[in-house]
Amino acid sequence: MDLSDLTTVRAVLSRHGFHFSRTLGQNFLVDSTVCPRMASLCDANKDSGVLEIGPGIGVLTQELAACVQKVVSVELDRSLEPVLQETLAGCHNVRIIWGDILKMDLQKLIREEFADMNVAVCANLPYYITSPVVMRFLEEKLPVSSLTVMVQQEAAERLCAEPGERACGAVSVAVWYYSEPKILFSVPRSSFYPSPNVDSAVIQLKIRKKPPVKISSEKAFFALVKAAFAQRRKTAVNSISKGLALPKEEVEAAIRKAGAMPAARAEQLTMAQFAELTCILNEKEDQKNE
Repeated sequence: MDLSDLTTVRAVLSRHGFHFSRTLGQNFLVDSTVCPRMASLCDANKDSGVLEIGPGIGVLTQELAACVQKVVSVELDRSLEPVLQETLAGCHNVRIIWGDILKMDLQKLIREEFADMNVAVCANLPYYITSPVVMRFLEEKLPVSSLTVMVQQEAAERLCAEPGERACGAVSVAVWYYSEPKILFSVPRSSFYPSPNVDSAVIQLKIRKKPPVKISSEKAFFALVKAAFAQRRKTAVNSISKGLALPKEEVEAAIRKAGAMPAARAEQLTMAQFAELTCILNEKEDQKNE
């Protein structure tokens, strides 16, 4: 079944009485070049397992099933069950799990479904859960080698922006801390049915074996990063001072010691400078508490 053929897709959906949900952000890929490319680039092989999120009608699922040992697809919309039973009928190495990816015990799911396999994530992510899904896999340090996901173009640029670049935000710093991100290729809005109002991009986050900087406390590091970006129009000194309830002169001295200008904004600070700031300010707090 050619799921990149719009006539075929419409016929399958109509046959099973499926109706698109705006709430779930459903836009199905109908570009024959995108899914094979995603499957070939997703850091998996015949001995690997792939966890897919939001299979839709199964167009990417089919491609993944042909490339890897096992595919587990998590889908929230139960009305897609008869559609997927038809479109994936020949894919015997695919298992559909019905539920909310954000509420599942993913450590248990990966352990039980993939045993000792190398596991990669590959998905056309629903736009409304992009950041929560990505951050859950990174922050919980789930046992996957990489995430290869399609997201909105704007989200792709934000997630992959390196600390020190204008587009960088708190999420970008976290992404770079836990992984090596890159934008693989762009996908025009015309590649989807129904067509969304924005273009998309496929990004890949290769999970790091160890962080790129040394810090004494991840909790303190991310609290500082969050505070720094909380008020983007203000300087990092003002934002950190307010967000962490620290004296402004103390933060300014730490910024200088970390090699940045006092007038610098959060997006102008590098990963190394955020790490050094964390160490300097933590050390001062420890001295106060002695």
